[in-house]
Amino acid sequence: MNSVINSTLIFIFTVEFIIGNLGNGFIAMVSCVDWVKRRKISLADQILTALAISRTGLLWLVFLSWYVSVFYPALLTSEKFSRTLTVTWTVANHFSIWLATSLGIFYFLKIANFSNSIFLYLKWRVKKVVSVILLVTLVLLFCNTALINIHVNAWINGYKRNRTCTSNSSSFVQFSNLLLFTNTTFTLIPFTLSLTTFVLLLFSLWKHVKKMQHGAKGPGDANTTVHVKAMQAVIAFLLLYAIFFLSYFMPIWTSDLLEKNMIITFCQTFGMAYPSGHSCVLILQNSKLRQASLSVLWWLRCRLKDREPPGPTPFRESS
Repeated sequence: MNSVINSTLIFIFTVEFIIGNLGNGFIAMVSCVDWVKRRKISLADQILTALAISRTGLLWLVFLSWYVSVFYPALLTSEKFSRTLTVTWTVANHFSIWLATSLGIFYFLKIANFSNSIFLYLKWRVKKVVSVILLVTLVLLFCNTALINIHVNAWINGYKRNRTCTSNSSSFVQFSNLLLFTNTTFTLIPFTLSLTTFVLLLFSLWKHVKKMQHGAKGPGDANTTVHVKAMQAVIAFLLLYAIFFLSYFMPIWTSDLLEKNMIITFCQTFGMAYPSGHSCVLILQNSKLRQASLSVLWWLRCRLKDREPPGPTPFRESS
């Protein structure tokens, strides 16, 4: 029974991995092709392209982490490998969540309508706002990476001093908990910003609908549609990232319930939904990406039809 469940999880994990690579690769390709054609690229497309690249890196790191944890667990005790994997994962995850947060802030400033002077000041300087946010996050990334390196050094030193099996197991659990706590602390900032963006978009939509009702018009205008689409994108991001982060807490909660390899595979399958699923959400929410994906699907359909062998010719009796 366990082998069947494990095989099913590996299959789902592989499908998510393929879909994520195709989705993020498609986003980057469409943005780059559009950039070459127009010889310019909008800020939204720049963020989308960078986000797709960081998500692709995150996908491969999640896959590598699962592969090593299941098939080569001894590598996790290697100083170079452990440090490289942990720091690289931290960098990829940092850019993944902050670029997604910046994209949400960009659409919020473009779509929302408030008469507040501070909001209007930010709205008129949306490019500078996004650029400053991304530059400030580099300081947070430096602090996060420095703390991660301190934890890795402490764990490696402890591992070298005492090589007993029990101490290594408990030491690794403590090390994992420290990494989770550190990454959670730095993740709370962009997660809170995204949650705040959603609440403000909801409030802006409520004000807009109320204003339209007083004007004796229906709520189904273009502005309302744009608000709803932006809110859907933010909700999808928040839910998927919450699932992604919960997947790293599960091994601690379920360590005594299931086989170790099955726990790792389940958690990685659970977490893979974020970098792969969110790319699909972005494609569906963006009109240019959605249109490009439909064109690709139509082209593939035509190609498959052309490759189909012709049917048998009807037999005719000679007179």
